Amino acid sequence: MLNCTGATELCSLEMERKLTLREDVSLKTHLMICTGCMNFRKQMQGLHQMMQAYAEGRGESASAPNQSERD
Repeated sequence: MLNCTGATELCSLEMERKLTLREDVSLKTHLMICTGCMNFRKQMQGLHQMMQAYAEGRGESASAPNQSERD
């Protein structure tokens, strides 16, 4: 059975590449019983989405003050 260290490594890897069937099953099995790793994965997915949005130019909020408004 996968431990938390292995699960967090797989959570990180799945942001970079498609997991193998064995990795995917192991991770999903671990996540069913470990809420800590489940929360870590959700946070990783959220960060990944935010970084992608920023890289695509969608990262700045319309409500964020720009430099001239702060001066």
